[in-house]
Amino acid sequence: MDYKLIIAETLQDQIGDTLTTEEIYTLLEKPKSVDHGDVAFPTFSLAKVFRKAPQQIATDLGEKISNPIIAKVEVVGPYLNFFLNKEIVSDTILKTVLEEGAHYGDQQIGHGESIPIDMSSPNIAKPISMGHLRSTVIGNSIAEIVRKVGFKPIKINHLGDWGTQFGKLIVAYKLWGSEEKVKAEPINELLRLYVKFHEVAETQPELDDEARAWFKKLEDNDEEAVALWTWFREESLTEFNHIYDMLGITFDSFNGEAFYNDKMEEVVSILEEKNILSVDRGATIVDLEKYNLNPALIRKSDGATLYITRDLAAALYRKRNYNFAKSLYVVGNEQSNHFKQLKAVLKEAGFDWAEDMHHIPFGLITQGGKKLSTRKGKIVLLEEVLNEAVASANEQISAKNPDLKDKEKVADQVGIGAVVFHDLKNDRLNNFDFTIEEVVRFEGETGPYVQYTRARAMSILRKANVDIDLTAPLALSDSYSWEVVKLLQEYPDTISRAYEKFEPSVIAKHAIHLAQAFNKYYANSKVLAYDAEKPARLALVQAVATILKEDLRLLGVEAPDEM
Repeated sequence: MDYKLIIAETLQDQIGDTLTTEEIYTLLEKPKSVDHGDVAFPTFSLAKVFRKAPQQIATDLGEKISNPIIAKVEVVGPYLNFFLNKEIVSDTILKTVLEEGAHYGDQQIGHGESIPIDMSSPNIAKPISMGHLRSTVIGNSIAEIVRKVGFKPIKINHLGDWGTQFGKLIVAYKLWGSEEKVKAEPINELLRLYVKFHEVAETQPELDDEARAWFKKLEDNDEEAVALWTWFREESLTEFNHIYDMLGITFDSFNGEAFYNDKMEEVVSILEEKNILSVDRGATIVDLEKYNLNPALIRKSDGATLYITRDLAAALYRKRNYNFAKSLYVVGNEQSNHFKQLKAVLKEAGFDWAEDMHHIPFGLITQGGKKLSTRKGKIVLLEEVLNEAVASANEQISAKNPDLKDKEKVADQVGIGAVVFHDLKNDRLNNFDFTIEEVVRFEGETGPYVQYTRARAMSILRKANVDIDLTAPLALSDSYSWEVVKLLQEYPDTISRAYEKFEPSVIAKHAIHLAQAFNKYYANSKVLAYDAEKPARLALVQAVATILKEDLRLLGVEAPDEM
């Protein structure tokens, strides 16, 4: 039940045709202080029509408002402050959450339409570093959020398995590598070779020419080049999947850049047919001056294709195969210009559906305030971070609850969940510094804090060991339970906002606030006391456990029943 809508309708009955119910609804505010009620309505917009001071309008309306769910209305200057009937609202919300369970907040905005999500996308022959964490976990969470509102997400790991870096790697391998070393420690050895190439190329720039020549051989299906590329790719995928398994993340497609090699000629042909290609110093471009963008380089002077050529082919392929409602690219903020060019070229080619493509940018994870760089070898390996987080969780769990069953499994859930949650609680456009000590804490705004709160709720329910009768009254009226009920009531709106903004932090912040409100309630209430309100209190505990688990699920974090 949408209580804001009921208030809007009640106001509209008094205001008449001056404002529609929808217009009133958008004007309703959440008061900054709980002392000012649950919903506020500013009367400024009515002053010209009624030819009265906003304060007088508020006073006049306040005397006429009447609805069973409104306990009282207070007039504060030009504002009408509405206090909801706690007993009616809590009874309704708790029963709704318990009846719908994890489906509470589900919506049918998407009608089953597809949303491909381009995410993670590490480069072959390089280890997955902390730099890849954001795209991976943000993309995974957005997939669950769009599923929650009725879309069909398609998670695409658009592997960086093509490009001049493979020319560099082949040159480095032929100069300094050995099959034995690569087989013994594939990713680490390939990374060492890649870093060495850049170090040596600073004083021997002719290596860059050799790398470009080897990449051209790869594009031309040279047998040796293809064999080395295939080997590098297979070894890398094995390593990647191990880490994705740790994170509990799966993909619907691993089609990377190489998949589109045989699909790029069609793109070039389409652009030629549309007469939007031109040649500049031997390179083939699309002029994007009218979009205030630099020209899009479609083909180099030596005939080699570029990243944007493959992305154009990928966009066409995804539209044809998925007929997407939206297509999302969860890629760092620094690539925003690339995606502006991509959309502009597609628009120039007459593909109006380019408007449905959205770049979902995000900020950097830094260490000591500095960006991590693979090229210079300054990387923090994601697997090492996850293992360290699990070890830290294991240590803390052993100290708090040494007899816990499945302690190793819970430590995995808590440690890895802590890393994921820490990323997603930050607004995705913000940069943030990462330290394990800050992440794996059971206090503060952390994943373990939310998990522990949910486990506490489950412990209470196990002690109570009763089935809650949903036909009996489940009304609560104390101020601590009310803060929890309001957060439960807001959950569908929370889901909507997370979807509209493609912003997982909206979900993470809801989880933190709900956990905090519940812990205050628990500290100030005798939940298991035998009195008439006990079923309602237990219903509140069960509702909180349900929604915290769903919040965590939408973030890609597990919720252990015991900790």
